[in-house]
Amino acid sequence: MSAHSVRRLFGTDGVRGVANRDLTPELATEIGRALGAGLGAHQRVIIGRDTRRSGPMLEAALAAGLAAAGVDVLSLGVLPTPAIAEAVPALGAAAGAVISASHNPYPDNGIKLIGPDGFKLADGDEADIERRMADPGAIDRPTGAALGGISGDEDASERYIAHLMERFPARLDGLSVVVDCANGATAEAAPEVLRRLGARISVINASPDGVNINADCGSTHPGALQAAVRAGGHQIGFAFDGDGDRVLAVDHEGHLVDGDQILAILALHLRTNGHLAGDTVVTTTMTNLGFRRAMADRGIEVRWTDVGDRYVLAEMRRGGYVLGGEQSGHIINLRSGPTGDGLAAALMVLDALSESGQTLAKAAAVVRRLPQKLVGIRSSRKGELADASEVWEQVHAFGETFGEEGRVVVRASGTEPLVRVMVEAPESADCDEWCTRIADVVERVLGDASPGS
Repeated sequence: MSAHSVRRLFGTDGVRGVANRDLTPELATEIGRALGAGLGAHQRVIIGRDTRRSGPMLEAALAAGLAAAGVDVLSLGVLPTPAIAEAVPALGAAAGAVISASHNPYPDNGIKLIGPDGFKLADGDEADIERRMADPGAIDRPTGAALGGISGDEDASERYIAHLMERFPARLDGLSVVVDCANGATAEAAPEVLRRLGARISVINASPDGVNINADCGSTHPGALQAAVRAGGHQIGFAFDGDGDRVLAVDHEGHLVDGDQILAILALHLRTNGHLAGDTVVTTTMTNLGFRRAMADRGIEVRWTDVGDRYVLAEMRRGGYVLGGEQSGHIINLRSGPTGDGLAAALMVLDALSESGQTLAKAAAVVRRLPQKLVGIRSSRKGELADASEVWEQVHAFGETFGEEGRVVVRASGTEPLVRVMVEAPESADCDEWCTRIADVVERVLGDASPGS
């Protein structure tokens, strides 16, 4: 591996873009060949995907590239990202690939690569793949028996379901739950696990047709779940994203419980049982200040990272911590798996509530959130943010006004052509005013509608 390799194609969550325009079958084949060339003859690579229409096309292209490099491919079909990550080491594969754009709209798709340990491929390994892609003529072209084979596995979903039930065997008899599957990869597994554990299930948005994934549903649009919980008098609801690595919850009154609150519930649960390594939880700069205060009041240290689950995971592994996550609902519990798992997090929340005897509303109230507002400004020039002095002047002005009683985070999205602005302030009116003020400057200076853009 080159110590000075630089990634250009891979972002914070693999390669992502509009399918068949940015992420083409040709590019997927090139990635497959370059990945396979670094693995060796007849090594195994596992591929899974979410429910996007472009998924089978990109899977076929990626598998073709791998086979052309002499690597054997095992396709798991539609499956949540965490199930694919767990399958890689469980089946002794040399690598894995997930074809998904997670919470993005259906025209997008992505390829994220997984190492033999089930964790996302390291930056240096991704850079080496890009280096091989830049010199495709140097990659061998095996023929005959040296070509890789491509096969399927019809038992992958059942293995994932069984594994979840082994980790979280507590019965849920009589519990009334609504699950919103975002018309994505959890449409089979989430309802099935909860039913087998005895819960009474109402399921919404579990009929994927290739174009309705994340469409006004799931963790990015939880309004439908909130309405369903209220209308049916249910005790709790869970909303997953398209590839199943995120979850948000809804209490019995229809109030949203976000990733910060879920993380707090799980941190306290793990510590009560002596399983919170170092009495520490890892999260990102976007986490509400109320979360940090709640943890400090209870003697739990909070470590902060840049936004992105790969940074959270890197800090967890560096420090030997077991729990981390993001406000978006991406919760990583290394005691149960190598990546964010929305369904596992939901089951762990139910365990925590059963053990404490609390309702979700009561447990979530441990986090007293500061007013927070987040907006995204479309910007194909997001790479110029660091030099946008007018934006940083506004951020400095906010700091001068509120000091430690508020926060501003302005960052370029790692997965979309957006600049995100997050503001926390003591009062909602201040939060709204300053978020709008800073976002307007970002729009004027870097927005796609600004002069010269």
